[in-house]
Parts: sequence; structure tokens; C-alpha cells
Amino acid sequence: MMTPANLSSSISGAQEEKHLANQRDIELMSRIGDGDRNAFQTLVEIHQHAVVGTIARMLGAPWEADDLAQQVFLRIWKSAPRYKPKAKFTTWLFTIVRNLVYNETRRRQRKPTVSMEERAENGYQVSADTHSFFPDSILPDQQALQSEFEAVVEKAIQRLPEKQKAALVLRRHQEMPYSEIAKTMSISKPAVKALIFKARTRLRTSLQPYLEG
Repeated sequence: MMTPANLSSSISGAQEEKHLANQRDIELMSRIGDGDRNAFQTLVEIHQHAVVGTIARMLGAPWEADDLAQQVFLRIWKSAPRYKPKAKFTTWLFTIVRNLVYNETRRRQRKPTVSMEERAENGYQVSADTHSFFPDSILPDQQALQSEFEAVVEKAIQRLPEKQKAALVLRRHQEMPYSEIAKTMSISKPAVKALIFKARTRLRTSLQPYLEG
């Protein structure tokens, strides 16, 4: 049974783990600033999955996430000599992600690319977790149903206003605290909570017909 003392110890342990991870990232950035390519490769390996996953969900285009992630890490490499740890490294990292996704979203609005629906019509299923494609014919029934539901959810998320979508993805998939999301998005903590509340309300409304069915 979890006691208050055990819970407090668990929270303290998690906070210490995050602190050590941040110190590790800052040390890696210092080495990268000196031109250490091995340190850069280590940083990429640590954060690549989270960056690619966040981009895929924010952009709604998993097939483009790898390319945009490369731009994120290229910007980190170029910025490393000037990097100053004024906030958590991940706050700075996902601020870069947010800015590049916003830019890409606006570019795509001016020049539409292949949509998820068009990919599906060509016989492929999008996997939001692995960011790869699998022919429908090899998916077991249960996996197909799960993939169908995930596609509905992802489509509903993509219809959210830009800021609501960004706040929800950072909270839901990166488990960022509200204070860190606020710094990443350059808004207040109450504004973050309001965005996430509105996003969840919209999602419940969008998914209600599907769930009832």
C-alpha cells in the first residue's frame, strides 16, 4: 500500500531523476558547443523518439516527422556554441520543435501536401507510435480496430486550433508540467490550463459519436 511517506519519496526520486537528466543534457550541450560530434550523437539518441513523436502528433504527418526532426537537431548543433541553460534543456528543445512545426504548418497551408486520408486510400495505415506504414492486409483484426480508433483520435487532434493542439500534445504525450509548457509556448500557466481544457472539451465532443457507435 502506498503511504504518504512512500509517495513523497517517489516524487522526490522522480524530481531528482529529472534534475540529473537535465544536468546531463546541459553537459552534452557544452561538449557539442566545443564541436564534440559524439556528444551530439548521444543527445540525438536520447531525445530523438520524443521529438519525432511530438512532431508527428502536432503536424499530423508522421511521414514528414523524421525530416523535421533532423531540422530540429541541426538547429541544436548550430546553436550549441551560444547555448545558455536559462531554463530546462527540454523546454528549450521543445520550443524549437514548436516553432518549426508552426512554420511547417503555415507552409503546408500555402502549399498542401499529401494528406493522411490519401495515404490510407493507397493501402497504408499510419502508426502514430512507430511513424511507419503497414499494408492493411497484414494487420490482425484487433490491431486494425485499434489503429482505426487511433486514426480517429489523431484526426480529431489535428482539427484543434494550433495552440490547443500544441499544449495538449506536450501535456499528454511528453507529460510536461503546466509551468514548462507555459515556458515552451511563451504564455502564462493559467493560459496553458485553459488551452488544454478547451482542447479536451473539443475532443470529447468530436469523439462522442464514434464512442456511442
